[in-house]
Amino acid sequence: MLKGKVAFITGASRGIGEAIAVKLAAEGVSVAIVAKSVSEDPRLGGTIYSVAQRINESGGRALAVKCDIRDEEQIIAAVQQVITLFGGIDILVNNASAIMLASTTETETKRFDLVHDINVRGTFLVTRHCANFLKKSENPHILTLSPPIDLSPQWMAPYIPYTISKYSMSMMTLGWAGEFKKAGIAANSLWPVTTIATSAVKNLLGGDTLMNMSRKPAILADAAAYILNQPSRALTGNLFLDEDVLKLAGITDLEQYAVTPGGPLQKDLYVL
Repeated sequence: MLKGKVAFITGASRGIGEAIAVKLAAEGVSVAIVAKSVSEDPRLGGTIYSVAQRINESGGRALAVKCDIRDEEQIIAAVQQVITLFGGIDILVNNASAIMLASTTETETKRFDLVHDINVRGTFLVTRHCANFLKKSENPHILTLSPPIDLSPQWMAPYIPYTISKYSMSMMTLGWAGEFKKAGIAANSLWPVTTIATSAVKNLLGGDTLMNMSRKPAILADAAAYILNQPSRALTGNLFLDEDVLKLAGITDLEQYAVTPGGPLQKDLYVL
């Protein structure tokens, strides 16, 4: 189902976005590496160019597209660049996201605005400008990296600004599943059961200790590939956890994804 398709992946210069891009490229997908990272930050690693080069040198097909999804004109230009080179868009992966784990009193207005500009407004605008091209695809998918929704205080209270931004992404998934049902566009979300070994986890959450208690981004890449391989009219409107998707795919050995096989794993913020 994936061979010959075109994927537009935001935040694909590193981490989970990069892993999904590499996985899809290996399955025969032409991938647009859409992000604002054009020069490498030693703390974060990766640029749109390094990821595109990695894919192209391994026999895949990738296009590096500079785009800050806070800027609608840049989104429009990025979409047009992908359409011009690849001829269409079959898959949209809304991966770009800003994380900010702070309470109400600790959150500066500019930080609140930043998180919502990227996670909510940016995700909405990217989807809006890709939608008409997705409608032309034979098996179109929107996949958004956002968690299942649980409105109990234990999830809402600690990090209200970040939580409501990620829940907004999940609510858009549910809304798009209904809005685009007649067009045959699937809309699903995907979220990890454990923390994932990315620069955000290392630099913002828990350093090397938490990295060693995490899983590799490959677990989300494999789960994403399974979802995107399904008929779009048959699988839509789900807020998936990665472990549940891998069960559907028949993958039961999850130790392969652990940074430290056999070691303890840290559950994600939004998973019991």
